[in-house]
Amino acid sequence: MATQKTKKGKAAPDTSNELLENPEAIADRLGRGETFLKENTKLVGGIIGLAILVIAGIVGFQIHKANQNKQGQAEMFQAVYYFEQDSVDFALNGDGVEPGFLSIIDEYGGTDAANLAHFYAGSIYLSKGEFQSAVDHLKKFSSSDFLVQAHAYALTGDAYLELGELDEAISFYKDAAAYKSNEFFTPKYLTKLAIAYEEAGDLKNAIATYEEIETKYSDAYEYSEARKQKARLEGLASN
Repeated sequence: MATQKTKKGKAAPDTSNELLENPEAIADRLGRGETFLKENTKLVGGIIGLAILVIAGIVGFQIHKANQNKQGQAEMFQAVYYFEQDSVDFALNGDGVEPGFLSIIDEYGGTDAANLAHFYAGSIYLSKGEFQSAVDHLKKFSSSDFLVQAHAYALTGDAYLELGELDEAISFYKDAAAYKSNEFFTPKYLTKLAIAYEEAGDLKNAIATYEEIETKYSDAYEYSEARKQKARLEGLASN
């Protein structure tokens, strides 16, 4: 067996491979493990029991949320119908029988149903001219769908623009334009961004934004208007 030096320089046996070389050492280690388990049965049992409770709690919570979301989606059907029919008060507050979006948010918080209800509620408040309420709800909405999420950013920008908070409006319009940009909707969001820049007195960035539409989206509906507005602002900037 190999040896190693002690602090006083004396050779000491190397026990690093003892378990591999000595079956009695293995048996001794196993024996000590069994003794520990016997002496600490309650402690070990408590740890295992706690782990089971935690796992069961997580699974139970996920099942509960899934059931809540399913129920919330079903109860939101009538509110969505009212929204599509422009009956926004019924959509928002319910009709006395079926719940509205605000009830869905209160009852099913944290679910996909409540998340979507925030988008609808924010859109309704924006149409009613209640811009701060629109912001409050739209900022709580999130989606992986690039069309809906970009639209939500733009609506939030609209609400901030109406509130006169131009920096916030610009920030959200930039988010809308940058979020998975495409030739169909991005030019629209860039137009909103350019208008917000002009409102803020930032003609340089307004011109640059119109130029982006002109350069990247020549087939877009907004192209001709972007060229016109760019020329107008260049004239103002040169004075």
